Amino acid sequence: MRRYGWLALVPAIGMLGGIPFANRVHPYVAGLPFLLFWIVAWVVLASAIMALIAALDRARDRAERDAPR
Repeated sequence: MRRYGWLALVPAIGMLGGIPFANRVHPYVAGLPFLLFWIVAWVVLASAIMALIAALDRARDRAERDAPR
């Protein structure tokens, strides 16, 4: 497993590990209770992190393919 593959754990830790700290009805953020905002934010961040992992993976594959043998 490549080192940057461990980035895939960040959204799970943020989403599940942060719930006890984010479980508040007040304050509201963008019209949402904070817990719902927290989960939505982590879904968006998870997408960004997965896109970053895919880009790093493509770059590494390209570098391995273009490397002289």
